[in-house]
Amino acid sequence: MRATRRRARVVRVTVHSAVSVITTKRDGGELSDAQIDWVVDAFTRGEVADEQMSALAMAIVWRGMTRRETARWTAAMLASGQRLDFRDLPRPTVDKHSTGGVGDKITLPLSPLVAACGAAVPQLSGRGLGHTGGTLDKLEAIPGWQADIPVPRMRELLADPGIGAVVCAAGADLAPADKRLYALRDVTGTVESIPLIASSIMSKKIAEGTGALVLDVKVGRGAFLKQLDQARELATAMVELGTDAGVRTVALLTAMDTPLGCTAGNALEVAESLDVLAGGGPADVVELTLTLAREMLTQAGIDDIDPADALADGRAMDHWRAMVSAQGGDPDAELPSARHTETLRATASGTLTRLDAYDVGIAAWRLGAGRARQGDPVQPGAGIEMHAKPGDSVRAGQPLLTLHTDTPETFPAALAALSDAFTIADTEFTPPPLVLGRIQP
Repeated sequence: MRATRRRARVVRVTVHSAVSVITTKRDGGELSDAQIDWVVDAFTRGEVADEQMSALAMAIVWRGMTRRETARWTAAMLASGQRLDFRDLPRPTVDKHSTGGVGDKITLPLSPLVAACGAAVPQLSGRGLGHTGGTLDKLEAIPGWQADIPVPRMRELLADPGIGAVVCAAGADLAPADKRLYALRDVTGTVESIPLIASSIMSKKIAEGTGALVLDVKVGRGAFLKQLDQARELATAMVELGTDAGVRTVALLTAMDTPLGCTAGNALEVAESLDVLAGGGPADVVELTLTLAREMLTQAGIDDIDPADALADGRAMDHWRAMVSAQGGDPDAELPSARHTETLRATASGTLTRLDAYDVGIAAWRLGAGRARQGDPVQPGAGIEMHAKPGDSVRAGQPLLTLHTDTPETFPAALAALSDAFTIADTEFTPPPLVLGRIQP
């Protein structure tokens, strides 16, 4: 009998390891789609240790990512959890995201305003950290208001023509890989990476199921990004990611050297937002609210309504009251106020030519309006009122800033942060434009 040989079947198996992925990026290589998919999934499941993902994040900070890598990383973060879908709603969906600044309360008047013009606004927001405020912290200053809204309830509120907007916290199932990675980046010095920032923001925004998105990318002293070229790079990356994912996306670059509006602090900013909805409010807040509203409505395909009309005739205020009530808040309740105040007065007469957003943000944080770590409590009434803005004439001794807090022992630290926060000069001054650029696909 003749023996027969069987040819062994060769099966090629690609084996990934955290170390190989780290060293690929460490040495300047480009990660493959398979490597990215594997490492994000394995990290989410706990197979890749925190210290290994931290090392990879540092390698990305140093070596960067190509557009393809960034897009695949975002898709992998998105695939780690749930993706909402509001395409069946009877109105187009559009959202706005801000990279954060001092006094940035724009979401509060903007969401009901855009809803009043016929779009649905599913706004998933966050809480503040450090010198920048968080939208949820501001809204939680309203008695009874709730940030946690189940998805079926979100759908009901968005479909309701009298409401049309929801501002709430992202659920735990929305891009959970990003939540884990962000916590690591925050404590390992790896936040400053354009690809990681872009993928973090856009994985959550794409997951929320909006059909269109307008990005407000802040640049300046009070922003995360201080230089215009950095902000432009981030905005371009995010617009590309949104477009690639089928979300109509545009970005505005807006100035953040000076705080937005005349308040920085949670309840103080809610009160100022109500002034805007009532037809008043600071000129810069009104300008940016209307500019972003027009961009959002254009992206949503609504071109026949001027949002300025909805602000002037009270429709936006009606939607605000309905939105707050639907999330458990009392729109007629008195807002919290701090028990103690301290006034900082002008040191000379002249024109206020500078009011540093970062210094104001740090002072508000020290008064209790912000937090140093995720989960820390905040004081709803703490913050700063600004009685003059750059370009205004001031007299020596007149109130310039009023500090609010429940803990008066924080006044010295807050005043120290403001020691070089403003400049008064014997010259005229014209504030620079609020909108510095626009990025589209």
